[in-house]
Amino acid sequence: MEKKRRAITPETREVIHHDVFMQVMEKMPKDEVLYDLADFFKVFGDSTRIKILYALYSSEMCVQDLAEVLKMNQSAISHQLRILKQSGLVKYRKQGKYMFYSLDDEHVSQIIAQGVAHLSEKV
Repeated sequence: MEKKRRAITPETREVIHHDVFMQVMEKMPKDEVLYDLADFFKVFGDSTRIKILYALYSSEMCVQDLAEVLKMNQSAISHQLRILKQSGLVKYRKQGKYMFYSLDDEHVSQIIAQGVAHLSEKV
């Protein structure tokens, strides 16, 4: 027999600090937003993508130069750039036969800088 779940509201919870609970609940985004945020941060979970992002943090680069810097083949770099582009982390511009990639905006630069700064504190 399946138990019937009761609706959980602030009134039915056993909350010790009700004011803190209400403050957090009012600011908590919808689940869909949090799922999107989790997916966004998953992109940072791959060391190759982090290397690409860090290289682009330093300078705009074409695929060929990225492949040389990272000592990887161009198709592997292109695959990861496609993921980064779909995630809104990098953008590109075409110049002649070359595609030049850069970080999409200042927010991405700040994420990289903050991550490095945070890790530097731990040393």
